[in-house]
Amino acid sequence: MTRDTVATSHPPLAARALAALSAFTFALHVLVNQFSPYGFQRDEFLYMAMGRHLRLWRMDFPPFIAMLSEAERFLLGDSITAIRLAPALAAALLVLLAGLIARELGGGRFAQILAAVVVVTSPFFLRSADLFQPVILDQLWWTLALYALVKLGASAPSDDVLSTAPRWWIVLGVACGLGLLTKFSLFFFGAALVVAILIAPQRRAILTPWPWLAAVIAFVIGSPSIVGQMLLGYPVVAQMKTLQSQQLAHVSAWTFVAGQFYLGGGALIVLAGALYLVLAGRMRAFRAVGWTCIGAFVLLLVLHGKPYYIAAIYPTLFAAGAVAFERWTGRWSVRGAAFVRALAVMVLVAYAALVVPLELPIFSKETTAAFVSRTRMSGATRTNQGHVLKLPQDYADMLGWPELAAAVAHAYDSLPPEKRAQVVIIADNYGEAGALEYYGPRLGLPRVVSAAGSYWFFGPGEKPGAVAVSLGVEKEDLEKLFETVTPAGRVLNPWGVPEESDVSIYVSEHPRTTLQELWPSLAGRN
Repeated sequence: MTRDTVATSHPPLAARALAALSAFTFALHVLVNQFSPYGFQRDEFLYMAMGRHLRLWRMDFPPFIAMLSEAERFLLGDSITAIRLAPALAAALLVLLAGLIARELGGGRFAQILAAVVVVTSPFFLRSADLFQPVILDQLWWTLALYALVKLGASAPSDDVLSTAPRWWIVLGVACGLGLLTKFSLFFFGAALVVAILIAPQRRAILTPWPWLAAVIAFVIGSPSIVGQMLLGYPVVAQMKTLQSQQLAHVSAWTFVAGQFYLGGGALIVLAGALYLVLAGRMRAFRAVGWTCIGAFVLLLVLHGKPYYIAAIYPTLFAAGAVAFERWTGRWSVRGAAFVRALAVMVLVAYAALVVPLELPIFSKETTAAFVSRTRMSGATRTNQGHVLKLPQDYADMLGWPELAAAVAHAYDSLPPEKRAQVVIIADNYGEAGALEYYGPRLGLPRVVSAAGSYWFFGPGEKPGAVAVSLGVEKEDLEKLFETVTPAGRVLNPWGVPEESDVSIYVSEHPRTTLQELWPSLAGRN
């Protein structure tokens, strides 16, 4: 089929508007992190710890976040603002990419701006951009890969082929490789992409060397993630089983779909974008893009993924939906189109303003809890295990960590010098271990060890554990390992998640075996 010149033309770039929206996004998240009344979230402690224990080819988790952590700590320090600078930058790039994708799909200035505005105001990106987690990076790499796929369709000589220019195939491979280096969810994208190319009009691309080159590049860049799994006995399998039993068991196909409506008006743009990509004649060159997005959605729906898992396809669908909306309103009178377009932008901004207390940690815990109570939005405070909190779980997981570390330091300082020299700090879960590893050196604490998740791979250290100060470990479990277990403190946190609301500290002595001898039996504990 001959190229549709309207669909693949390059309208003027809304450069100033896109630059302004991207800069606004970056500045917004930097300022939020600078003035937020909350601290680090529990996962952030883990990722910083992974950076300190970095072993590129022997990580139980894709290592990009650990590498990024160490780079930021080296260049910028380890303040909240410094550590969360990369997520803020990733969010700004997502805004820019959404606008660029809209342009490649034939969208004019309004479509480009609308696509960017939807990303800026979307609840799925407001929260992820304020956390040092792989989520926002994963969203960036998926969007970059989809942008490369859009470019391959836009620059092809006809609607039924993909471009053979190696440049964008290389970009596709690099984006997928970075995605694999960041999260294993990239495999969902890869599976959807392969199926999409096979069923799209551009399926003949599979007979050229370029998709295979992209695959090779992806696996080379992402190889540390795969090699780490092979060397460590595929810990991701146990991690997925734990995730399935503890968190995904609470997610049904209905809750996955219903969770997408948290996008507000953005959900309509997503739906319009998906339909436009796979049904509109002028979008024939981009069928592979549309089917990749739909395929990824179906995969995560069937596998009961959390609602936000699929957000990585939304910048692309926002762009396609914005183009469809621009073309639809373009048939109206100038005044009518201007009114409806302005109204759409105002609705998006108003909805974002409504959910800001739940997505940006800028208000005090008391103010946020009061907002949840008044608006009856308790669904936004439901935890992964189904508990309803006073605050969103991410917020609750940002509270109480300095107090826990200070209580452990008090118990440690209360010991005589000869015992302090032998102390090993033991933490029950990775949040507690990460918090102690972050705050501990400033409080004069020795190394913390934990058998929880990734921390088991960091090992038991060199001390045998003649004296242990433990945080969060049950007394009954300690009595199996030590002859003497003495209470040394208790920390209450009514604002925290259930497992951190009442945490005990014990001093244990006279171990029945050394930590080094015990450690192998603790493998696989989460």
